[in-house]
Amino acid sequence: MRDPLDKLSWDDLRIVKVIGESGSLALAATALGINTSTVSRRLSQLEGTLGVALFDRRRAGYLPTASGAELMALAERVELDVISVARRVSGHVEKQAGDLRVTTSDALMLDFLTPIIADFHALNPSVRVDVIVGNCLLNLARGESDIAFRAVTGVPPENLFGRKVATIAWAAYGRRLDFFDDRPPPSDIYQRRWLSYGKGLSGLKAHAFVEERVPRERIVFQSDSVAGMSTAIAAGMGIGFLPCMHGDISADLMRVGPTEPDTSDELWILTHPDIRKSGRVNAFMTHCLKAIAKQRALIEGRRPDAHRADGQR
Repeated sequence: MRDPLDKLSWDDLRIVKVIGESGSLALAATALGINTSTVSRRLSQLEGTLGVALFDRRRAGYLPTASGAELMALAERVELDVISVARRVSGHVEKQAGDLRVTTSDALMLDFLTPIIADFHALNPSVRVDVIVGNCLLNLARGESDIAFRAVTGVPPENLFGRKVATIAWAAYGRRLDFFDDRPPPSDIYQRRWLSYGKGLSGLKAHAFVEERVPRERIVFQSDSVAGMSTAIAAGMGIGFLPCMHGDISADLMRVGPTEPDTSDELWILTHPDIRKSGRVNAFMTHCLKAIAKQRALIEGRRPDAHRADGQR
């Protein structure tokens, strides 16, 4: 048989507490915002369930029995616990706490996402951010990551919740020292030494763009890393495509061609629907949206001299 205590709820405890404090069904009903008959019925049901009288009905009012006094004391403890937890949860609205796992690519992490995370942590010092760097999208449904910060070339998985926050512009870059701030003529650019992306990033539009236009013998280097591509270009190995948000902030690199719409992709922040309203997840996504809005010109390739204006590198 089911234990009668399994049926005991916080509402039951609250009714017992208010009746005991007021000594009257009518006063208890007023305090609880319900009618007197409802209070009377609820009390009778509870006493029937427990098999004990919780109050002595006297002319002076309702006086708690020993059992009633015990339930009143329990109600007091539960109420204090509820208030304490509510205050802590409410306090986390502005000051989050706990672990936050973020997955992203190396290029987004190195030059773009790290300052955003640093600003977020300054506002939320009790949040510990664990960044997982890689090009594959971890399984958010299985809890491998809380948030994915990704450049997406297609439609994100339907089972994820997210926001497209910007369009990422790409352009061809070369080592600034090799070009002396002069772009090569369009007829010449694809006859130079080129760098391309390897199998791990073959889904990038930039990979297909280069493969279609550059003779195979001109491609002297491949990398499965955008950051690795940037380093190779800066070392003078040749020309390669980079996101403008990465290439434009490097004093060692310069654009040697225009932004190419056929190579652009989309910047998304993704999470699982089950945790999107979690305090720290929501706070981080909101923080990122505001921070990215301020840098949309850089992301979309409209700040080719960003390294000079910002004094970076």
